[in-house]
Amino acid sequence: MSRVAKNPVVVPSGVEVALAANEVSVKGPLGTLKQPLNGEVSVVREGDSLLCKAQNDSSSADAMSGTIRALLANMVHGVSKGFERKLTLVGVGYRAQAAGDTLNLTLGFSHPVAYKMPAGIKVETPSQTEIVLKGADKQRVGQVAAEIRAFREPEPYKGKGVRYSDEVVILKETKKK
Repeated sequence: MSRVAKNPVVVPSGVEVALAANEVSVKGPLGTLKQPLNGEVSVVREGDSLLCKAQNDSSSADAMSGTIRALLANMVHGVSKGFERKLTLVGVGYRAQAAGDTLNLTLGFSHPVAYKMPAGIKVETPSQTEIVLKGADKQRVGQVAAEIRAFREPEPYKGKGVRYSDEVVILKETKKK
């Protein structure tokens, strides 16, 4: 059995879990998330915790039990506390402004970049060079952050661009004559 799958997922108060034949639905104060289940994994509720068990002894079932357990733990954490990703803009004239569900970026192009937020993701700009993304779905928050970063990735000589707040950009030395 997977070492990850051996640990139960603790369901806090205020979070409801609905187990169906091939789907798990988790509902909490920050929203509802659904996860389809693989036929090789069964999810069992014991008190206030969830256990993922492989249906057979194959290595793929063992691996999927750990994967499903990690996804369920992220779903429970997401609907109860939520996930957050911070981005910073480095560069002269690089600015970000949140307007409703649209993020307006000025990244040194000849045109402004307007990025429409998908459903379930909230954006805040505490300052002109900071972007904070919040949501219940960890995968979707990370994907939106990656798409925003892809507009202008940090370049290796001056470090200008959009980067994660905890990202370290190693600068290259310029060419010498």
